[in-house]
Amino acid sequence: MSDKKNVLSCTQPTGDLHLGNYLGAVKNWVQLQENYNCTYGVVNYHTMTMPYQAKKLRENTWKMVFQLLACGIDADNLFIQSLIPEHTELCWILGNLTSYGELTRMTQFKDKSNQVQTTDKDAFISGGLFYYPVLQAADILIYKADYVPIGKDQVQHLELSRNIAQRFNHQFGKEYFAHPEPLLTEVPKVKSLADPNRKMSKSLGEKHYVNIFGEEARIRKQVKSAVTDTGGESTPGQMSPGVENLFILLKASGRMEAHASLLEDYDQGALKYADLKAEVAEGLVAMCTPMRERYQEVYANRKDVKNQIKASSARIRETARETLREVRELAGLMGPKI
Repeated sequence: MSDKKNVLSCTQPTGDLHLGNYLGAVKNWVQLQENYNCTYGVVNYHTMTMPYQAKKLRENTWKMVFQLLACGIDADNLFIQSLIPEHTELCWILGNLTSYGELTRMTQFKDKSNQVQTTDKDAFISGGLFYYPVLQAADILIYKADYVPIGKDQVQHLELSRNIAQRFNHQFGKEYFAHPEPLLTEVPKVKSLADPNRKMSKSLGEKHYVNIFGEEARIRKQVKSAVTDTGGESTPGQMSPGVENLFILLKASGRMEAHASLLEDYDQGALKYADLKAEVAEGLVAMCTPMRERYQEVYANRKDVKNQIKASSARIRETARETLREVRELAGLMGPKI
């Protein structure tokens, strides 16, 4: 038996991975595979909480799978959520142990509702958008995760999962679910190159994110046109958000010597933005090119890859089925013979 702890993390298939996604999460996931039993999910049920097209959802689900593999995620550790329906049954059971008040305090519901209504004040807001933190708890608890790698902005959702686990254990008289701990890792806070006062995000439009699988020419063009000074009042001795963002990307791409040299230029008031952007572009291209080439290999073999992921999902499902069998028994529910 392995003494390794269990790690669970998931991502929604909402399009191409960008630098913020990679540096803030996926790069860390790849490294965690060396020391933990890792399970990673492409959670397409969650994507349904926002307006979507069925064909696009299917395409984006497989695209996310291919891109995660290209980044270095082991296929044996990867599943597609909709191939494991036990998630949704556990969600219903846990939902009956979750209070309405807890869900109303989830800040992401308010944020995403506002995002939808920004373009249409009469837009449809789904009940799934309100309820999805319970499904998120089911995603975590069904695999009895010890750790969940998250950013500080996600601590609230993990705390809800811990509360639900505790309530389940108390109601049914057994310490069945462990209380998953956050695996907080210091990650670079990547900002939009077009507006460094905002977080890099696909929802802001194409100019606001760098697709790590994009063409080299486009990456260079985006860096070259990156905003350095926003024109507002600057604080003496304080780096502008745009320049700081470029230094963050330079360091994250591994060009430490260039980072140190250009930082010294900045301290001496001799920094040329063109030099900084050139080094950032070189660093990002060097970092992204192997992943783009690997993606092309994965996509060329997509039929075999799809079969591989269906097989890994089926194997991972066995753990989910066993958890649900035990949960049904504890909760007084009958279930099908497995």
